[in-house]
Amino acid sequence: MSKITKTIKIDDKDLFGENIFRVMAGPCAVESRDQILYTADKLSKLGIEIFRAGTFKPRVDPETYQGAREQGLIWLAEARKDFGLKIITETTDLSNFDLVEEYSDIIQIGAKAMYNPALLTKAGKSSKAVLLKRHFGATVDEYLKMLKYITKEGNNSVILCERGIRTFETSSRFTLDLCGGAVIQERTDFPLVIDPSHSMGHSYGVPKLSRAAVAFGAGGLLIEVHHDPKNALCDSQQALNIDEFAKLYKEMKAIGETMGITVK
Repeated sequence: MSKITKTIKIDDKDLFGENIFRVMAGPCAVESRDQILYTADKLSKLGIEIFRAGTFKPRVDPETYQGAREQGLIWLAEARKDFGLKIITETTDLSNFDLVEEYSDIIQIGAKAMYNPALLTKAGKSSKAVLLKRHFGATVDEYLKMLKYITKEGNNSVILCERGIRTFETSSRFTLDLCGGAVIQERTDFPLVIDPSHSMGHSYGVPKLSRAAVAFGAGGLLIEVHHDPKNALCDSQQALNIDEFAKLYKEMKAIGETMGITVK
């Protein structure tokens, strides 16, 4: 049995809470209408209820793909309507917050924006649920202090996300900090989800971390799934294809059953 966590409701439906392991799946970035509708269709048929994809992409290299922006949000809204999905997508700063808030069901604040108090304060005033990623250089103490910028404004529909920290190890993209995750779960009752894709950085290791996240007692998963990973415009090395994800999803459900946790 997992630790009792704060229940996160969207449209009166419990999406996160006690003994729920919620999987949020989809491509790193919105690339085209066809890509989004095809992937959303496939994932919804597997049982996925929350679809993730970024439309504003805060990339380190300005020459790389920066996202479909507002047009991407329109395509995500179409996927929500057609397949009954909830949408999680990322805001990068105050310049696009209002657009993301309008189109999303869960507002994602990425690792790079974790240290933006103005953005966190704005999210705290929103009626939408917020997913806050831990910065790869942040201590647990710093992360939980930044969380307070959201909650002190009255928004308690917050999902925390451990996505790996930067260490001396370079064979993986980051190092998944399950020790820090255990501390976060001890010190707060907000659901903690794991991002295995950014932690590992290589698709071959993502299923291992995903299965471990269920056994760990996390509140869910934020995972990258692309219909054609080799040709993805963003983070191609770490995305699973749809068949790989379908196999993993079945395995996670089996692990959850042994622990009294519903993976969905």
